[in-house]
Amino acid sequence: MKISKKKDFITISSVLWDYLENQDRKIKIPIRYSDLFQYSESFPVLDKYGHDTLWDSLIYKQSTQKELKRNLARTYALLKTESYLEMDHLEAERIDYCNFGNSHPFRVKIVNLLNDNYDYMYIKVPDASRIYGLELEHLLSPNYISYLVDDETLVEEHIAGIPGNQFIKDHFSSPKFNGVRFAKEFIKFNERCFVRLLGDMRSYNWVVDVTPDFEDEQYRIRAIDFDQQSYEGNRSVYLPQYFKENNPIIHMGMKFINVETTKQYQYEERTLIARRLNIQSDRLHYLLDCMKQDQISTPEKVNELIKELNRFHKTNEFDKCKNMGDILHLNLKLILSDHIRNLEV
Repeated sequence: MKISKKKDFITISSVLWDYLENQDRKIKIPIRYSDLFQYSESFPVLDKYGHDTLWDSLIYKQSTQKELKRNLARTYALLKTESYLEMDHLEAERIDYCNFGNSHPFRVKIVNLLNDNYDYMYIKVPDASRIYGLELEHLLSPNYISYLVDDETLVEEHIAGIPGNQFIKDHFSSPKFNGVRFAKEFIKFNERCFVRLLGDMRSYNWVVDVTPDFEDEQYRIRAIDFDQQSYEGNRSVYLPQYFKENNPIIHMGMKFINVETTKQYQYEERTLIARRLNIQSDRLHYLLDCMKQDQISTPEKVNELIKELNRFHKTNEFDKCKNMGDILHLNLKLILSDHIRNLEV
């Protein structure tokens, strides 16, 4: 599958900054992304089997460490409570850095000293594609997303779950694993990605949230990488089913799910997306208006996606689209036309 190996950071436009400020997402953050590069040493973080995780744990000089960790604790409090609470019980225990992928994030482990409970947050460079992706996830998926952005810094909450590649490897053979329920969830996840044009959902870019039920297990697949929101021109990039990393799920699903059942699950998910859209209609239209004034992809990719979606929807309506914002709005309208009537372009 054709997909960009390296996507350049896309500057946040003035219209998107206005949206973020209006929605209380833009706020003065106590730490800057660049501050975290002041480390003196690093060493690889290994998993429990001794394998390299592609993260490096960082060591800072004593002279800068105290202030840095204080500001990280303040940032976490701001992310979770939108205010500065008493932070003496919060400590930034570990700071990791990943040089793999587009966003080059820092991962900060925050520990509650009163009960040893811990959580993570991620600090990255702000990118318009990712911001649009986070907002669309917040508005159209079953999941609420907490993040903050400043001129130089993006702070995101940790999305808990088992990484998809690890889940496929370790859980498919478990006696507790319910293949039918997981296949159903993957169909719904596949539908959510395509409806809102979120790309590159290979198995390491999503996680599985497992909830024990009174008789079985329930699964929810959650995206954790939003860099490829409405960026690529290849329609298949927005369908997780076409990535080879997800092939074990497709092969398993073919044993349990037929075409009619697949259509039923797709229709169910579209209905749920339409309900969320109806609830968040004003905010979504505001976001789409920003996207229509923005350029978050190249003209070549925009034209390629126009042609591919015209073929898929058997229409020429996408020819009117000038950018990814126009394309996304029309894609929502056409896919959800049987479910909602207020998506006028």
